[in-house]
Amino acid sequence: MRIVFFGDSITQQGISKMGYITLLKNKLDSHTIELIGAGVNGNKIYDLFLRLETDVLAKKPDLVLIYIGINDVWHKQSSGTGTDYYKFIKFYEAIIDKIQRAGSKMILCTPTLIGENIKEVSYVNEELEQYADAVRNLAKQNQLLLCDLRNAFLDFEHRYNPELKNEGILTTDGVHLNAKGNALVAETMLPFILEQTL
Repeated sequence: MRIVFFGDSITQQGISKMGYITLLKNKLDSHTIELIGAGVNGNKIYDLFLRLETDVLAKKPDLVLIYIGINDVWHKQSSGTGTDYYKFIKFYEAIIDKIQRAGSKMILCTPTLIGENIKEVSYVNEELEQYADAVRNLAKQNQLLLCDLRNAFLDFEHRYNPELKNEGILTTDGVHLNAKGNALVAETMLPFILEQTL
C-alpha cells in the first residue's frame, strides 16, 4: 500500500528524523506500507493543485492525506499572497475530484495553528478557523474521512499551555512543528491510516 502526504513545509519537514511521517513509518509495517512525503515549503492550495499530477497521481497512491491551509491564511498578512476563501474551496474541490477519479482514497486534515496563544483570538486565527470549517464541510459533502488536527491542537493547548505562550509548546515559531507537535500529528493521524490499511 502506498500513502502520499500532500502539503506545505510542515509536511516537507515531516520526513525529517523527528517528523510526523517518520514517526508514522516507525509505527506501521514498512514491508507492506510505503509512506511518501509530498510537502513543499510555502505551498498554498493552488500550488497543490498545480503539482497534483506529478507529485501525487503519478505515484499511484492508495491513500492521500491532504494537510494544507495555514499559508493560505497566514501569507495574506505576512506577504499578501494568501488565498481568498472561495478560491480555497474551489481549488480544494478540484483536487478532491481529480484524486477520486484516479481511484485513490483520501483523508482531509484541518490546518492547525498560527500562534499557540489560543486565548488571543486574532483575526488570523478566526480566519484559519473558517478555513478549517471549509475542510470539515468538504469532507462531509464528499463522504471523506476527516482528521481534525486543528481540534487536537486546540485541545492540547487548553491543557498544556496555561501560560499562553505563543510558541514552544507544539511549534518552534507558532506554526512549524517541534517534536511534540510532530508526535501529536502522528498520533492523531495513525487511527485513520490504520482504518484504511487493515
